[in-house]
Formats: sequence, C-alpha cells, structure tokens
Amino acid sequence: MTARQPRPPIGRDTRLCMSLAARPGNFGSRFHNRLYERLGLDYIYKAFTTEDLDGAVRGIRALGVRGCAVSMPFKEAVIPLLDGLAGSAAAIDSVNTIVNDDGRLTGYNTDYSAVRDLLDRAGVDPALPFSLRGSGGMAKAVAAALRDRGHRRGTIVARNADKGRALAATYGFEWQAAVGDGAAVLVNATPIGMSGSDEAALAFAPDVVTRCAVAIEVVALPAQTPFLRAARAAAKVTIAGADVVVLQALEQFVLYTGVRPGGDDVAHAAAFARGEID
Repeated sequence: MTARQPRPPIGRDTRLCMSLAARPGNFGSRFHNRLYERLGLDYIYKAFTTEDLDGAVRGIRALGVRGCAVSMPFKEAVIPLLDGLAGSAAAIDSVNTIVNDDGRLTGYNTDYSAVRDLLDRAGVDPALPFSLRGSGGMAKAVAAALRDRGHRRGTIVARNADKGRALAATYGFEWQAAVGDGAAVLVNATPIGMSGSDEAALAFAPDVVTRCAVAIEVVALPAQTPFLRAARAAAKVTIAGADVVVLQALEQFVLYTGVRPGGDDVAHAAAFARGEID
C-alpha cells in the first residue's frame, strides 16, 4: 500500500477537478478526493449540475479547471464546445472526460476502456449474441467495446428509432424498438434502475434475464440494481456498473494528475466512495 502523504492545505495553487451531470452523485467526489488525500496531491474535486452547458464549459476554460467528468445528458452535446477529441472519444462521438491543458480542452472517453477491460476479465465469448438497451453516450461506448472485441451478433434496443438505427448502423448491428426475447448477453445502458424515480424498474423482464448467460449493468448507483439482483439470483455471469465506474474514474484520475495509484489505494478509495469504510 502506498504510504499516506501529507496533503497540502487548500490554497491558490490547488487544482480543481469537477463533474457535470444532470443528476450528480457523490461517488466521483469521494473517490478522487480520497486518492488526493492518500497520495498527497494538491487537488480538490467537486460535482456540479447545470442547465447552461455552454457557460459551464466556458467556466472550465476561464477558471483553469484541470479536468471535468461528463455524464448524462452531456456526453454528446459537449463535443462542439471543445477544442479537440482524443482517439477514444473521436471513435464513438462521445465524451465522458475533459482535460484542460492551459486553456485547450480535449475530450476523452474512459467508459470505453473500462467496459472493454471488464468484458475481457469476465471472459465474455464474442460469439454470444447480445441485446444492448440504450442509444446514448454510454450505449455508444459499450457498442464500440463489443464491436472491437469481435462481437458480431448484436441488437441495439431503443425506443428512439432514429438514434437506435443510427447506433446500430455505425457498429454493424441490428436495431429493434423493444427487448423481445432478449439474448445470451444482456446490457443495460439506460438510466433504468438508477437511484431516483427509476430505481425500482427492471431493465429486462425476469424471464428474459433467466434465459441469458451474461448480464452487464452500467448503472453504478445503486450498486445493486433490480436487473443486477435478478441476474445474480439466477447465477448469471455479471458485470456491475460499480466496477465500470471505478475503472473509468481511475483513468480520469490519471489523465488529470499524471499519477497512477497502486491497486491498494484504488481499492481503498472505491470502498470509501461506496460508503463501505470511513
């Protein structure tokens, strides 16, 4: 475990990082700030919401905010406001991370790398057909990760026909408006099951979950969504949104600070962010 370093007192040289989301949570703030404390870094992290995305991005540039995590519904809308895109974001036209280098704002996407890494770790067979529910920025990241791993038999499930068809066409998959019979691999890339008004909703019907082999949830809060609980009760292979959010947040931390924490520090910060330890 990395030895705890004294954190400098907050002052004029302290670097600010932040997040923008329609429904901000506490995970990112707790994860990043705990790592800053453990590694003795002169940074602070704060979550924000806004109805003025253009003004928020101008503020990032004007105030020298070092980095910004971007969540729903801003992952695509933020692109025209940036100076450039890294390959991870350009490939899928979706940004979940902004890095500010002396006033130049570059968009990245760490969701993609996190999802692909977890698929590899779980050993998900690319030959298995999948149903991916969603058509937003996170759905793009998952679709790209699946395609790049060699998955060819897939369906994008989205009520918005234009967005669903466009996403399916981009990555070479099929589209349908409703879940139907499902598939061997089920992916929820929608807010269904997220803390709040959708928390009790099930992304896939119980019989569809029963027939699958792998369940992938990208909702991170709560850690146990109805979909994830149903899949685990049926002894399915699962990938949890809580794991996705840790990996993508870790890569954001590295982009902002240039420091890659050790595994023990990451595990500690993740447990603290989830409220499992003090």
